[in-house]
Amino acid sequence: MVTNSQPENKNLNTYKPEFPGSPVSLDSPFYIERKPWEDQAYAELTKPGSLIRVRAPKKMGKSSLMLRLIAQSSALGYQVATIDFQQADREIFANTNKFFRWLCRMVARQLKILPNLDDYWDEDLGSKLSSTIYFESYLFEQIETPLVVVLNEVNLVFEHPEIAQDFLPLLRFWHEQARHNEIWQKLHLIVIHSTEVYVSLSINKSPFNVGLSLKLPEFSWAEVQDLAQRYQLNLTDAQIEQLTEMLGGHPYLVHLAFYHLHNQTFILEKLLETAPTQTGIYRQHLQNMWVTLQEQLELGAAVQKVIASQDWVQLEPIVAYQLESMGLVKLDGNLAKIDCDLYRLYFQGQNLAAATDRSLRLQKLEQENNDLKVIANLDPLTKIANRRQFDRCLEIKWNQMAEEAAPLSLILGDIDYFKYYNDTYGHQAGDDCLRQIAQKISNLLEDSQQMVARIGGEEFAVILPRTDVNNAMRIAEKIRVGILDIAIPFMPNQIGGLPSNVISLSLGVASMIPSSQNDLTSLFMAADAALYESKKNGRNCTTLSSSLDSEKD
Repeated sequence: MVTNSQPENKNLNTYKPEFPGSPVSLDSPFYIERKPWEDQAYAELTKPGSLIRVRAPKKMGKSSLMLRLIAQSSALGYQVATIDFQQADREIFANTNKFFRWLCRMVARQLKILPNLDDYWDEDLGSKLSSTIYFESYLFEQIETPLVVVLNEVNLVFEHPEIAQDFLPLLRFWHEQARHNEIWQKLHLIVIHSTEVYVSLSINKSPFNVGLSLKLPEFSWAEVQDLAQRYQLNLTDAQIEQLTEMLGGHPYLVHLAFYHLHNQTFILEKLLETAPTQTGIYRQHLQNMWVTLQEQLELGAAVQKVIASQDWVQLEPIVAYQLESMGLVKLDGNLAKIDCDLYRLYFQGQNLAAATDRSLRLQKLEQENNDLKVIANLDPLTKIANRRQFDRCLEIKWNQMAEEAAPLSLILGDIDYFKYYNDTYGHQAGDDCLRQIAQKISNLLEDSQQMVARIGGEEFAVILPRTDVNNAMRIAEKIRVGILDIAIPFMPNQIGGLPSNVISLSLGVASMIPSSQNDLTSLFMAADAALYESKKNGRNCTTLSSSLDSEKD
């Protein structure tokens, strides 16, 4: 196993720290091991056909960890081919055929094998299948040891959706081939990407719901203290506390502070005082973030909202995800809080210096965005989420639960005999009935992560993240009984044998843990089939899906 040189094994008096920003070299005493994530990755590398995903905002240590994963692969006797998409010319992304040929040629060259691409490439079969044949019938036959393909800066591929939507599912396919095809067990994939780029792909076709996922965290307080000692800085606990409050535990920001303190270009007090200003050592890092927020004003408005509060702030899910992906906020569900004082103070200062017209433009944009969201995402009658917002949020929650390996439950509900209710009492009464039911279900939800939507005329859906099957059934029954408690009279003459003389609801429940073995559509269809069973069994009841092994792959 690759181990980092500890401070006591180095003469730090003669070891000059390198300026932060590049990967930390293998023999550097200034590398902080990312436990337990590194141990998990090293163990995963020993498994046939493994896939490891390393993701984090920029400058969080991905490249430094990549060096150690490559070194560990070599120590295991594996051959390694490193593909860095920063090296690809723009024309490589012109089309999928050119992209896949470039990828295969790069792997062959790094293995010091003649490419011989044309012998295995068949444009009639397509570039994805040709790439698969090339690896299986040529590259694997040329090597006797396992092959590790390291894909660095995959986020650059995200900028080309047509290529990403072919490339990412292919990686997933290659990884899954190892389950039933021994030759594909030779291939180990290490996928590294910055999280600043948000890509909306079906979770069932993305590689990011398979293999080992490593989301690099910030340094802990103890790790910051350890790094200070490696830089030979005699900082007190109080000074470490001041530093972590200003910088959080962002590896690059902490390294940069310690580099300057080690070289005595700043004393700590001056460094902290100037840190969130245009004269501080973080000015370039902060300016890059500011440019991004200038270009995406919706994110800028969200940051304004977050820094104005000392408490957690509710944000729209995708905006919250994007800000976390930039490293600007910490999340608790959709509640956000600024990551550290450096960002709070800097962006507050920017606001104070901003011209009045910019502030007005931001306010106007926020109001316009809010108005558009009401139109685009809310059902105008019931004022709850509409089908569009339901589909969007269900996909987001599916992806989140896939990453967490947590259960996601779905309830579908349909008002019993609603057409007869409309015919009997009129459409105005029908609209009022829909509003009352929507409001009642909303009031019965148990936390801010749960969501109700009107997805059809009289059909409602409830998304329940991190909710197991037993709790989903309990909530569904609570909703069913709650609708009866409203006691909306319903005694039509057209039909007899109604389950109740008041409006009632039939419900179907499905629950699963999202993974590569299932997909979002199967969850919806299972809940819909359970709803159908409730209607078939007399209505005004709740049925659990029998088509799924609940919460299992």
